[in-house]
Amino acid sequence: MNQARGWLATIAAAALLSAGVIFVPGFSLAWPADASSEIQAAQRQFNAGNYAAAISTLQSTISQNSSSAEAYYWLGRSYYEISDFDSAVAQGEKSVSLDPKNSLYHQWLGRIYGGKADRDHSFSLAKKVKKEFQEAVDLNPANVEARRDLEEYCLDAPWIVGGSKDEALEQVNGIAAIDPVQGHLARALYDREALKKLDDAENELRQVLAAKPKAAEPYFEVANFFQSQNKVSDMASAIQAASQTAPNDARLAYYRGVVGVLSNADLSSAERDLKSYLASTPDRSDWPSHAAAREWLGRLYESQGKRAEAAEQYRAALQLDPKRKEARARLAKLEKSE
Repeated sequence: MNQARGWLATIAAAALLSAGVIFVPGFSLAWPADASSEIQAAQRQFNAGNYAAAISTLQSTISQNSSSAEAYYWLGRSYYEISDFDSAVAQGEKSVSLDPKNSLYHQWLGRIYGGKADRDHSFSLAKKVKKEFQEAVDLNPANVEARRDLEEYCLDAPWIVGGSKDEALEQVNGIAAIDPVQGHLARALYDREALKKLDDAENELRQVLAAKPKAAEPYFEVANFFQSQNKVSDMASAIQAASQTAPNDARLAYYRGVVGVLSNADLSSAERDLKSYLASTPDRSDWPSHAAAREWLGRLYESQGKRAEAAEQYRAALQLDPKRKEARARLAKLEKSE
């Protein structure tokens, strides 16, 4: 699952709770050639994880040119990264009002609405999420990421807020017609979530590996699936393939660390990888979170019998993301046994 779409699974329950109903259930950083020097400076700050600086730069840009839809778009993205969803919504809506035909702006406004809907348990905002994703697809049917967002929303959400397996399948077929690799990824998600056919999902993902995509992201998505199925050797193979495609991708350190913890082999290297990931990367919504890396470090220390160190990492993970149930359960078990 794309990290930037991670809130989709919780929107449905949150929205339905606000309606009195009980239900049990990353980034494209391309820049146009004519981008201003100020916005390019904000991009560098954004990529470095210095979101406060990016916000300051973009606010200065807007003070000089209040009609720049692009500046408002990136300002909304920057606020989204620091979970200031109210400000992100205001800026995202402004970008769409200034450039209503821009598919990417609608897609990201949908994601921003999703973050706010999750936080506020908002029924009405959950509906807006789908509306923006659908608008993004209608404006640019070749926007595969928007199609993936819409597919996932339709799979995760109940019918009362626009969930529909049939509509999700329409997106799968549309994606496959545009990009075969993304089509396999989309169909794997559909097989897993809509049909509950894990073997079929795995077959789709093995076809992704066989296609040898030239970008790292498909390999990471495959690795996430194998991690969820506790197929460590398959996960390791996917990460190895990713390293051949993008040997300098900083995310490799995270995934290698996870493989090391799961396999309980060469834990010193796994610890070094996870710490390297935490030290060298910004915490960004389209990459594995620092909270997740902290949790895996906790599991590593726990396997070594380092209970105090493990508890420290679990607490750090929960401080970054209080919703991490596994970290909370493991910490509670450690504290109880003391």
